[in-house]
Amino acid sequence: MENIDTSNLPKNIEAEQALIGAILSNNKAFEKVSEFLKPQHFADSVHAKIFEIMSKLILRGHTADVITLKNYFEQEGILSDVGGANYLIKLADSASVMTNVEYYAQFVYDKYLRRELINTGSEIINNAFKESADLSATEQIEAAEQQLFNLSDQGETQGGFVDFSTALTSSLGYIEQAFQKEGKISGLPTGLEKLDYKTGGLNNSDLIIIAGRPAMGKTALATNMAYNVAEYMSRAKNMDSHDKGVAFFSLEMSADQLASRILSTVTQTAGNKMRTGELDNAEFTRIAAAVRELETIPLYIDDTPGVTINAIRTRARRLKRTKGLGLIVIDYIQLITGSSNKKNEGNRVQELSEISRGLKIMAKELKVPVIALSQLNRGVEQRDDKRPLMSDLRESGSIEQDADIVMFVYRENYYLKNEEPKQKANETPDKFQQRIEEWKKRDRETANLAEVIIGKQRHGPTGTVKLFWNGDYAQFGNLANEENLPEKIG
Repeated sequence: MENIDTSNLPKNIEAEQALIGAILSNNKAFEKVSEFLKPQHFADSVHAKIFEIMSKLILRGHTADVITLKNYFEQEGILSDVGGANYLIKLADSASVMTNVEYYAQFVYDKYLRRELINTGSEIINNAFKESADLSATEQIEAAEQQLFNLSDQGETQGGFVDFSTALTSSLGYIEQAFQKEGKISGLPTGLEKLDYKTGGLNNSDLIIIAGRPAMGKTALATNMAYNVAEYMSRAKNMDSHDKGVAFFSLEMSADQLASRILSTVTQTAGNKMRTGELDNAEFTRIAAAVRELETIPLYIDDTPGVTINAIRTRARRLKRTKGLGLIVIDYIQLITGSSNKKNEGNRVQELSEISRGLKIMAKELKVPVIALSQLNRGVEQRDDKRPLMSDLRESGSIEQDADIVMFVYRENYYLKNEEPKQKANETPDKFQQRIEEWKKRDRETANLAEVIIGKQRHGPTGTVKLFWNGDYAQFGNLANEENLPEKIG
């Protein structure tokens, strides 16, 4: 692959001259462009050098004009390298009182981005021709998308401080959204009213951890949330199409298994009947009709096993760009692999730290809520009260630190099933029967009860939310008579 002809790369020398001239005429103009414009953005190396020295002088509180620049370059012995005193005078004369320094700066910057885009494209092509043992073709694609995203991110020249009045106006907008929404929440509704009330819904840029021991229903809860949000998006009339879409990274379960779970919940058909095919005509007809209705739901499933954090970010960015994205769900953190960074090899704690930090960065970068599932360590099983605590998070340090919300799924009935009373030595039959009856009563009370324990919420209260649970349909829902339930079962 031949190198590209650099003489034909995009550039505008006249704009560079006008920009430098405007700053030489009025150093205050530098403030308008100094945050994003750098010497390397100039196509002409002479202009890059002049802008670099101008920047140094101005930032040190000195005046940058023809005389101070001439003296500087003479002392350095490079005045002839920048065209001599006459060229500095020509630059100063190239600006007029009407020169719009911000316009010219954006123009220079745009040409720089175009040159970088061409260079990046050339590098991608050259790498593709190489049969490199270090990177597979798939990894090269991911690296290329990362390069392109970094370049597009570079192109964002707005940033820095926001004045308080602007921040207040933006805040009022979020408050107004919450005020006008049903349920009075600011974020995306999960369909679980008490949970939404407690958290304000799923809010942009938040990293939300759903943790629990196996069989507690983590995946079911996340799947219910993902479907409810996607269904809400499909109906929302005033929602930007770029924000409509739920990405579900299912690292443990295949896409068709996940779809079957959703069908089980939506059609109220037992999952085991669907798996074994023990359906009557009415049930099958109901499922087939549901499939046709659900085909328009903006829910996208990626079931690639062992996917890396970089691949997740790359694919999420691509989905946002091509179809729209408003929520990311990942099942689950411990199945994600870190980058191929050699220093992290063999250190799972460091790798988990990289992954959790990457998830938080992705949430902020894409301005969407990210729900990530996490396993808990076995310490829960050793306690009498098996309700999870923050310390139960496996390799918890970085996850707890990076998360905006940590919620635990807990179903007491799961443990009750394995605790059927056994008759004790010297225990009378009546006493034993009494314990059996008490156990059965507790079993009935908790059969369809789940708890979501909010152990951390950066912008709100902690506490417990009780939900309806139906294991046959892998379904979480709102409790009809929650006000009649005791605060704590048992």
